[in-house]
Amino acid sequence: MKQDICALSATELLAAYRAKALSPVEATRAALERIAGLNPVLNCFNLIDAKSALDAARASEARWMQGAPAGPLDGVPASIKDIILTKGWPTRRGSKTTDPSGPWNDDAPAVARLREAGAVLVGKTTTPEFGWKGVTDSPLTGITRNPWNPKKTPGGSSGGSAAAVASGMGALTVGTDGGGSIRIPCAFTGLFGLKPSFGRVPAWPLSPFGTVAHLGPMTRSVTDAALMMNVLSLPDARDWTALPYDGRDYLDGLELGVKGLRIAYSPDFGYAKVDKEVAALVNQAVKVFEDLGAHVDEVDPGFDDQLDVFTLHWFPGAAYVVRGIPAAKRKLMDKGLLEVARQGERITLKQYLDAVTKRGALGALMNRFHEKHDLLLTPTLPVPAFDAGKEFPGAAKNRRWTDWTPFSYPFNLTQQPAASIPCGLTKAGLPAGLHIVGPKYGDALVLRAARAYETARPIAMPDLSRL
Repeated sequence: MKQDICALSATELLAAYRAKALSPVEATRAALERIAGLNPVLNCFNLIDAKSALDAARASEARWMQGAPAGPLDGVPASIKDIILTKGWPTRRGSKTTDPSGPWNDDAPAVARLREAGAVLVGKTTTPEFGWKGVTDSPLTGITRNPWNPKKTPGGSSGGSAAAVASGMGALTVGTDGGGSIRIPCAFTGLFGLKPSFGRVPAWPLSPFGTVAHLGPMTRSVTDAALMMNVLSLPDARDWTALPYDGRDYLDGLELGVKGLRIAYSPDFGYAKVDKEVAALVNQAVKVFEDLGAHVDEVDPGFDDQLDVFTLHWFPGAAYVVRGIPAAKRKLMDKGLLEVARQGERITLKQYLDAVTKRGALGALMNRFHEKHDLLLTPTLPVPAFDAGKEFPGAAKNRRWTDWTPFSYPFNLTQQPAASIPCGLTKAGLPAGLHIVGPKYGDALVLRAARAYETARPIAMPDLSRL
């Protein structure tokens, strides 16, 4: 029964609480037991606070017994990526250079909203140092592993969050995405994850990686993500870049399907190399949209590889982070982060401003593209999960995580909503992800399309008995 509890979605847990068929205390205990059993294998939590979680669960149970839940997530076990400030808990950011003594007096907006909604926070999940790469290992916490195969990476930088939810260590988690860091690990671990439009989910303090950085939900169902968006999108005055709160209920229209939508499908952008198995799985997923009544055309969006534009925006952020670390402590840091920081230091003002201009052109191109196409479908990633502890698949040297994520970072530049949903398994039993990209501010449309696909191809959990 406990394993069944851990497999329940947040929506299912809430229905069970409402019917008094299950208690938040039971769900929290089940999640904590799952963490105790599997975290030594997967290494996805670097902080677990069982006492605080159980205290919160008991308070939630009392509210449900009185028929007065505190909010739309009351009693649901959830976790927070250890880049996001959480009151009373150290935010170590995967770095030995951070001081665990704090003080830690603030909740970031996402954490504050989850608490107000009644979510039960069980702990903080692992991240590469300062969230700098697309896999999850750090000098502070070591290597995080994939529940589908612990020899493989769960991706990153929200890899601890992904491994936790995929293995049933709570139904919900919050990730960050500065170049794919929600979508990459969701693709590798078989989850749904949404990078909302920039500013839709308030953030504070703002990321050193600037206006490519987003926060969003990572879940085992699309409905759960919509439920989380209702909470995470609530306003917070600390974020001066946030969009005006529009009061949208992301559950409204979620079940309307994709019939009649004009959908573009680009298998490789015209330049990316995609693993044959991944390509076949994504192609099959696209056919599901046709079966559901959408009009699908194979067409590339029409831009060249944006890697240089992205790195000219992103690497200066790494340089800024490292510049703030005392020189004596830098020997404790991830060598890869130090390398990209040195690259960032060498970027000239002219190079940066040229990249800003090219970013604007890309955004305008995609605005025009979506005048003809409601959505764009691509692979989330061109490869399945590779060996844990590596930044790049295979034996390649002097390569960065950005070299195998060509489908994700362009839409951090354009700030469009983009989601990953699992679309099948390779012969080795590893998940592949379908990437659903919407027009700017079309978050609800992305969720609606993902939900339509999910009704035809439900999300499955890994076989945890092998761990």
